[in-house]
Parts: sequence; C-alpha cells; structure tokens
Amino acid sequence: MTTPADEILDIVDENDQVIGRSPRGEAYAKGLRHRCVFIQARDTAGRLFVHRRTPTKLVFPSLYDMFVGGVVGAGESYDDAALREAEEELGVSDLPAPRFLFKFLYDDGAGRTWWSAVYEVRCASEVHPQVEEVAWHDFLPEAEVERRLTRWQWVPDGLAAYERLKAHRAAG
Repeated sequence: MTTPADEILDIVDENDQVIGRSPRGEAYAKGLRHRCVFIQARDTAGRLFVHRRTPTKLVFPSLYDMFVGGVVGAGESYDDAALREAEEELGVSDLPAPRFLFKFLYDDGAGRTWWSAVYEVRCASEVHPQVEEVAWHDFLPEAEVERRLTRWQWVPDGLAAYERLKAHRAAG
C-alpha cells in the first residue's frame, strides 16, 4: 500500500524548472523545493471554505487553512493539480476548472520551500471533505475569516498565500 509520503514529486529550482524527482516524504525531510497548489474555494454566497487539517497530515497537522490544495505530482500541471486537489478535498466531482491567479515561491527559511500556484473556484455543490484530510470545515464570510486570523493557528504557507491574494486583489 502506498502512502502520501511515497507520492513522487518533481523537484524544482528557484526558477520553477524541474531538476529531479523524489518521493514526497524524502522531499519534506530534505527540504527539497517542489510544487504546490492553493485553491480558494467559495460557495455561491461568496463565503470562503475554511477547514482544520487532521492530526495525521505530514505537514502542518491540526492547523486551520483557508485554501484547499496540495502537492503537484511528478509530470502533473499546476492546472490539473488544482482541479484534482480541489475536487478531492471538497469531496465533489463537478467543479469548474479553478482560475489561476498568480504564483510565488514560499520559503519559511527553515527548510520548507515550494512554488505555490494560487487559484480560485466557486463550488455550487454540497461539499463532502475527505475525512483523512479535513477534521472540521465550514463556509465563512471573509470578515469572519479576518477576525479569526489572530485567534486560530493557521498553516503558515496558507497565510502567506492569503496575504499575497489580498494584495493581488487590491492591486486590481
């Protein structure tokens, strides 16, 4: 049986060019730069999908996130990974293709670094998040998410993407 740690990822350089491949567990352990997607999902009322990660997640267990997403598999495009991850994590099969917004290099300075493609999508379906990935979820108004930014423990890469997304929208 394969585990998430066995998933093969493209390893990329500072310009997002593929320089090798590695199992996810090894990429995390050695701090190898790879690719991830962040999808901001909203319901038809415009509320944000927010969830708490399960304690069994390889990275940032039990923290809150305002994005769905994950790693881009070896040979997979960002766009394909965004749709796959959004449908998997939301537990739906009829999402429109998420809309690409921008990409940035996340680097926490402590060995966690990945190219991060940020997307948005509207979800008109009832969600059924993966129990292996999501311990709690709800759709919250953006003002409520803002109020909880200092009260809840959020995944640091999601916070970085959220701040960049707010700046991106403010810039027009």
